[in-house]
Amino acid sequence: MEPNHHCFSEHWPLSRTMNITNFNELLAAALAQPIPQRLLFLFARAELPAEASAEQRDDFEAGNGGCLTPLMSVDKAPDAITSFSSFAAEADQMSADWEIVFVGALQSSNGHNMDTNMVDEALNRMTEAIQLGQTDGLIPFNRLGEAVILS
Repeated sequence: MEPNHHCFSEHWPLSRTMNITNFNELLAAALAQPIPQRLLFLFARAELPAEASAEQRDDFEAGNGGCLTPLMSVDKAPDAITSFSSFAAEADQMSADWEIVFVGALQSSNGHNMDTNMVDEALNRMTEAIQLGQTDGLIPFNRLGEAVILS
């Protein structure tokens, strides 16, 4: 059975009231943490569900809406990322059709490196959450590195 996917109607850049408005701000915040962080990334694209209405199809063709489909995930230490553009270029080498990347953070409980199983479990939970439309605690960024709101 195919999992449910979160469908949304539109997305737009975050308002100025949000703390993180772009990827570089997120990176700076992660680097400033006293406890080592591991950034978790889930790349997704919007697709039109087979059962979409004519209105939903029109919206999708106009660049709005769709259902989020996870494509790939990866974890990185914040200091391994020099800029969003280099990070996006690296991602494009794996799959160039991503439209949005969700970012979460995992911190070491003992101040040391994290166990690979812990990271893999967290990435799997992120994938499941996106498929269910549960994006709380994750920050989505578009291909320009701008934080966005999905509705």
